[in-house]
Amino acid sequence: MATTEPEAGGRIAGDTGPMITARSAMTFVVLLGSVSLFSDATYEGGRSLVGQFLQLLGSSAAAVGIAVGAGEFLGYALRLVSGYAADRTGAYWRITLLGYGINLLAMPLLAFVGRWEIAIALLFIERIGKAIRNPARDAMLSYATKEMGRGWGYGLHEAMDQIGAFVGPLSVSLALFLRGAGNAGLADYQAAFVILFVPAVIAVSLLLLARRLFPHPRDLESKTPRISAEGLGRTYWLFVIAAGFIAAGYADFALMAFHFHAIELVSDEVIPLLFAVGMAVDAGAALVMGRLYDRSGFAVLIVAVALGAIFAPFIYFGSLPIVVVGIALWGIGLSAQESILKAALAGIIPHERRAYGFGLFATVFGIFWFVGSATMGLLYDIEVGFLVAFSVVSQLLALPIFLVTRRRLAAGEA
Repeated sequence: MATTEPEAGGRIAGDTGPMITARSAMTFVVLLGSVSLFSDATYEGGRSLVGQFLQLLGSSAAAVGIAVGAGEFLGYALRLVSGYAADRTGAYWRITLLGYGINLLAMPLLAFVGRWEIAIALLFIERIGKAIRNPARDAMLSYATKEMGRGWGYGLHEAMDQIGAFVGPLSVSLALFLRGAGNAGLADYQAAFVILFVPAVIAVSLLLLARRLFPHPRDLESKTPRISAEGLGRTYWLFVIAAGFIAAGYADFALMAFHFHAIELVSDEVIPLLFAVGMAVDAGAALVMGRLYDRSGFAVLIVAVALGAIFAPFIYFGSLPIVVVGIALWGIGLSAQESILKAALAGIIPHERRAYGFGLFATVFGIFWFVGSATMGLLYDIEVGFLVAFSVVSQLLALPIFLVTRRRLAAGEA
C-alpha cells in the first residue's frame, strides 16, 4: 500500500484512480456526518424530553442523575470491548451498523412507555447501541480526517451532528406545543417520541450507502508509527485523565431539564428549545475550533475547556437570559469534547490501535461521567450550590493536566 502524501491509501467502489484522494476523504466524512445528523435528530430529540418525561412518570432527581450517569457509564464501558473487536476483526461496518440499529430504535420506543423504570431501561439500551458503534465509527473518521486536517474533519462532522441535534429538539418541541399548548401530558410526550422514527430510518439508509461506497475505511489513512510498544503511552493516559475530570463535572441536559421544570423557568415545550440552542452553539463552535485547531494546535482545546467549565453557575443560578448564556457555554464545552478532543486523541493513537484507543478512552471517560453525574444528582437534592461547585472545580482540574500533555506532545514524548 502506497504511503505517499497527499493521498491516503485505499480504494472505493467506482473510483477510477488507484488511491483515495482528499476529496474522497471529504465525501466519506460528509456521508458519516449526514448519518450523524439524522441519528442525532433521533436520539437528541428524545433526550431533550427525557428529564421532564421522567419527572412526569414519577421519577426523582436522584434517580434521574444516577440513571443518566449509569447509562453513560454502561455506554462508555462497552466501547472498550467494541473498539477492541473492531481493530481485531476489521469489521468496522458490521459493528457500526449493529450499534446504530440498536441506538436508533430505543429512543422512539419511548412512545409506548408508561413507567419511568421502563423508560430508563430503554435509555440504557440506547447507550449500549451508541457504545457498540462509536469506536468503530470514530476510527473510520480518524482514517479519513488525516488528509483534510483532523480538526476540520472532526469539526465538520460535529457540526453536521449538531445540526441534527438542533432540528430534533425543535421538532419535538413543536409537536408538544401543537398538542399540549403549554400543558403537555403523558400522551403528548409519547406522540412526540413517535416522530423520531422518521430520522432514524433516514440515518440507517445513509449508513448503508456509505458502506457501499467505502467498503475498506481503514485504508483511507497511511499507517502512522507507533508511539510505544502498545501504542498507548504516558501522554495518552494524561490526556485520558484530564478528559475524565471534564466528564465528571459535565452535567447532562436531563438534569438541567429536571431543574428547569422544577423551578418553572419556562413551559415544558420551551425546554427542548434551550437544548436546541446548546446544539446550535455546539455546531458553530465545532467548525471554528476545528479550523483553529489545525492552525494553532492544543492551545485551542485548553481555551475551549476553560470556557465550558463555567457553565453551571449560569444554568442553576440565573434567570432565563443568564441560563441561555450558560447553555451557550455548555455547548462550547460539548463541542470541544466531540470535535477537537477527538482530533487530538487521533493524533496520539497509532493507526493499528485506533478503535481500541478510542474505546479505552471512552471507558475511562464513562467511569468519570457516571461518578460525576450520580454525585451531581445527589447534590442537587441536597443543595444546588454544591452541584455547581463540584461541576466547576472538577472541570478546572483538567487544565493543568492538559498543559502537561501539551508540553509532552511538543517534546515528542509518548
